[in-house]
Amino acid sequence: MQASNKTIAGLTLIALVAMIAAYFSPIWWVALTAPNYPKDAFPDGIRIHFHFDGVYNGCKTAPKTSRLAGEILERDIDHTVERYNPVLDKGKDVNKGAVGLDCVHEMNTINHYVGMFPIATGAPVERPLSKFFIAFFAVMLLGFMITQKKLRLAVLALGFVLVASWTIIDQYVLGHLARHVAEYVKETGAFFREPEKIQAWGENVRFITGIVIAGMIAAMAIVLVGVWKGPRKFELLLAGVPALLPFFFVIEYSAWLWFFGHNLHPWGAFTVKPFMPTVFGEGKVAQFSTYSYPYWGFGLLLVVFVCLTIAVLLRRKQLSSPTGE
Repeated sequence: MQASNKTIAGLTLIALVAMIAAYFSPIWWVALTAPNYPKDAFPDGIRIHFHFDGVYNGCKTAPKTSRLAGEILERDIDHTVERYNPVLDKGKDVNKGAVGLDCVHEMNTINHYVGMFPIATGAPVERPLSKFFIAFFAVMLLGFMITQKKLRLAVLALGFVLVASWTIIDQYVLGHLARHVAEYVKETGAFFREPEKIQAWGENVRFITGIVIAGMIAAMAIVLVGVWKGPRKFELLLAGVPALLPFFFVIEYSAWLWFFGHNLHPWGAFTVKPFMPTVFGEGKVAQFSTYSYPYWGFGLLLVVFVCLTIAVLLRRKQLSSPTGE
């Protein structure tokens, strides 16, 4: 039994490290290609990387081609500014020279052509809170590794208090929630001249964030009570829930893609019917070819899933034995 406990703890520790590493890693990538973005200037197309906490530039341009790429980007930005939205911040982070290109901004410009909301509109609550949920899951995994009930409860209680305090201090005391809402309103408003609607969206983000934080703290209390008073098999949830992280990500990613594809503005340069953007594989929108695939960070999430699934099955076998040890 001692060897089995060591195996479970080892698998859980591997999953814990992989989960933390995944938070800082690109989970999924999306790229667009079109004839007006030549391969020599955009070797990977217009590419962006999805992380838990946001969307990042995925374009890499060699110094000898960066000038050509920058000229193409600035030309397209100018066209969008003049024809569709005078308040768009022309030239912002467009030409990075030999350093690289900001393809998040360029992707927003392309999306603007078909009346699609900017990327910042997606997951405005989930992105800033993701680090706290990862910390929540990390505490659960630490508790799962411990077999003594009193020590497990102490670790869970202390960990949850620290995570809850960190969340409240970060979001409210330090004002990160207020700054996030201001940035959300500013970035979304740079592409769409609907200030009243966007301001209301910002207030919704603030309100829903508060509800989610309260829900997370309530979930911590439920976990504590479940481990303290619930059946022994309740402890399986300490690893079973974090094991589902790759599925949580895909569901969330797919849902927001649906939102973007089914909430198009009619005044885009191209008239496109509501559609479901490609979640996995290749697709076509107007003259653009789209590519959407998991990246190496998703591989880390699969490591989390495999390790924790095995650990849960081993612990379940232990709890089903006559001694329950």
